[in-house]
Amino acid sequence: MTRTLAAGIFFFAASIAAAEEKYAVKVEDKEPPKELGDAVRAVLDNKAMTVTDDKGKALCTVWACKSVETKATADQAKAGLKYSNVEETTLVGAIQFPEEFRDYRKQKIKAGVYTLRLGFQPEDGDHQGTAPFSDFCLLIPAGDDKKPDVMDAETLHQQSNKATSRKHPGVMLLFPNKTPAEKPAVESKPKDHWVLSYRAPATAGGEKAYLGFSLVVVGVTMAE
Repeated sequence: MTRTLAAGIFFFAASIAAAEEKYAVKVEDKEPPKELGDAVRAVLDNKAMTVTDDKGKALCTVWACKSVETKATADQAKAGLKYSNVEETTLVGAIQFPEEFRDYRKQKIKAGVYTLRLGFQPEDGDHQGTAPFSDFCLLIPAGDDKKPDVMDAETLHQQSNKATSRKHPGVMLLFPNKTPAEKPAVESKPKDHWVLSYRAPATAGGEKAYLGFSLVVVGVTMAE
């Protein structure tokens, strides 16, 4: 019995270790890409987070904003900020794909640089059951998003359609992350989803706080 239990614990630990080694993140000082507008580059941090596979191949590189403004109070921030505390369409970062990428809807995203803006999935029959959460980052080609200001949701969707060349925005699902760790990490989620988890400086009620992100970098919807 003891040997069986020990073997089970060893196998479980080995499985976790293997999972952790499947994808990794490298953090380095690197200016945001020149493809981005100067006004956008000015609000982005110079810390680049590059997600790699088990062979060291880069899948994407993410730059977070230096600060994200929220609608939350200081007391709400103490309980953990949520994506819903941020105004929809807010610029939250930028991403670079070295090769063609498949977004959460399995749509082809060309290699290149894109801004990341917060979007919320409509609560209607067309989207029911397509994702476990309703929070997303929408992709806009860098050349079509030169200013960091918020925009109306319709404009965001129209601009993001350019990322897919279809009548649907390019989207990356966000998992909740109300207690973000200090250091970025790639984490495994159910149904073979892998997220880049990190925290970005934020403001809440005039005070400094952190907003956690868990951005799906590997994984797609199970819906057809």
